[in-house]
Amino acid sequence: MEIINGDRLSRMNNEIAAAIGFFDGVHRGHRFLLEQLKIQAVVRQLPSAAITFFQHPQNILCPGFQPKLLNTFDERIEHLALTGIDYCSLLDFTLSLSRLSAQEFIQKLKEECRVGLLLIGYNHRFGKNRTEGFEDYVRYGNECGMEILQAPELPDISVSSTRIRTCLARKKVKEANQMLSYLYRLEGIVHEGNRLGRKMGFPTANLEVSDKNKLIPGEGIYAVWAYRGQKKYGGMVYIGNRPTVTIHGENRIEVHLFDFSDDLYGETLQLEFVDFLRESRHFENMEELKKQLFADREAAMMALPGFLSLGA
Repeated sequence: MEIINGDRLSRMNNEIAAAIGFFDGVHRGHRFLLEQLKIQAVVRQLPSAAITFFQHPQNILCPGFQPKLLNTFDERIEHLALTGIDYCSLLDFTLSLSRLSAQEFIQKLKEECRVGLLLIGYNHRFGKNRTEGFEDYVRYGNECGMEILQAPELPDISVSSTRIRTCLARKKVKEANQMLSYLYRLEGIVHEGNRLGRKMGFPTANLEVSDKNKLIPGEGIYAVWAYRGQKKYGGMVYIGNRPTVTIHGENRIEVHLFDFSDDLYGETLQLEFVDFLRESRHFENMEELKKQLFADREAAMMALPGFLSLGA
């Protein structure tokens, strides 16, 4: 997949077959849309392209508001590349762009982005106030020489970025992963903590997520795969304010890797969330907490596919 800025499209010799959206999560619905796009592009002998935006439109429409996102910018591009489309075209979402009518927006796609075929998701609307529908888009496309098609609905499952965010906030990791078609991921730098976990035999890495706009799943204990470079480890992660050892403490992300004893401070870890294990809760003393951590570790090992068969 080649990444191109929107202004380069206007200088291309050929028209493109395109789908447009922010594509947060590049989830199963997005992938289904882009598969349909590739089919239509091959029939018409056109290159396929996903037209997307650098920033989430809500950043521009609601200044000061930053929605929590399923992907960092780099992750979004990485997942779009895996779909096999030819191009990813990056546009700036501006206030002037948001004020275009659907007709004006289609005209802009035709003239400035060289879109010959636009494939629209079955429930997607665009243009100022989003008051017009697919039949209007087809009419506007005919007027400027653009073919506009509507993709069918993804069969068997209802998927949206909003639904996935809700699932993650409610700790329904498996359901979120099913809609994403991959394991939800966080990445961050390991910082030194107060070493309480080490004293109990459960050393933890305190992770500071690199992208502050990335959605962090709800509080509790999770089974995860952790990556240190190319090396993969099974582990469990705690998200919460540690009610047993602090009062009104700040939320932390603490990772315990199985069969690992090296120093991780300053290193980057990637976490893939596999399953939710239990809620965060207060324990009367450290011995009760330690006993629960042993149970959590057993549960996490059982939840990680293939972990026990690795001989760990």
